[in-house]
Amino acid sequence: MIEDDQRLAGMVVTYLGQNGFDVQHAATAREGMDKLREGPASAPFSIILLDLMLPDADGLDVCRQIRAQSSAIANTPIIMLTARGEPMDKVVGLELGADDYLAKPFEPRELLARLRALLRRQQATAIASSSAARVLRFGRLELGLDARTVKLDGQERMVTAYQFNLLAAMAERAGHVLSREQLLDALKGEALDAFDRSIDVHIGRLRTVIEDDPKQPKRIITVRGAGYVFAKVQDA
Repeated sequence: MIEDDQRLAGMVVTYLGQNGFDVQHAATAREGMDKLREGPASAPFSIILLDLMLPDADGLDVCRQIRAQSSAIANTPIIMLTARGEPMDKVVGLELGADDYLAKPFEPRELLARLRALLRRQQATAIASSSAARVLRFGRLELGLDARTVKLDGQERMVTAYQFNLLAAMAERAGHVLSREQLLDALKGEALDAFDRSIDVHIGRLRTVIEDDPKQPKRIITVRGAGYVFAKVQDA
């Protein structure tokens, strides 16, 4: 957890510790990055809780640094904590690679629920990796469900863990219109605010990765007033 509010950090460390989590706390961006880089390879961090406003750096810059690492740290899920509450801060954070966000003040139980949801997805991935590799192909686009890879024209494209799960949820239901509520339920395993716009932000990011022209998408199509549909038949 990278958070300069000692009182909040203490509360989170205690509460999560009571619920089976081993939490390491850093009060500055520099200390947090040092902990991430020095962490043992045999026991890497499962999730990063990242405050948006730190005394020595902007949380958005820290998120960018984490995603730019050449090690496994780059793929660690990030939950961004923000006190500013500005929609644009959340949008930018998601675009930079955060997997989720939580506005302060928050209920510890909600944080715990979000952490468990991310860990459930990681566990499902680990179980799947022990079975035969599954690959979905849609024309020039290839989605490796077990290897968690996205390839377009044979070239791997980088997406966050949350964005891969979102893409996989749509690809496995190709041809079916899915509402935001259905996608949120599929990703988090729990009902959330029906007006949560984080799905739209991640869809926009995915389009920049897999569409030839993100402004005229042919793979992830918006169905006005209903949601999104992943095209079952795509150009070869």
